Amino acid sequence: MRLGPGALYGAITRLEERGLIEPLEAQDRRRPYRITAAGSAALAEAVRDMRRIADVGTTRLGLVVGHLR
Repeated sequence: MRLGPGALYGAITRLEERGLIEPLEAQDRRRPYRITAAGSAALAEAVRDMRRIADVGTTRLGLVVGHLR
């Protein structure tokens, strides 16, 4: 799948509006960002959710969870 430039900039705008990232000082034409404390918390929660989903799938497939981590 190909994403256009608007997809990236739209995502950056939404993340910034939600306080999940913040811009740093521009470097040449680049505009770096850093994750905020709220962004780190949201990312941690998303990772926990993905882990729960993966654990359910692992269990349903009959795989041993201890060997996958």
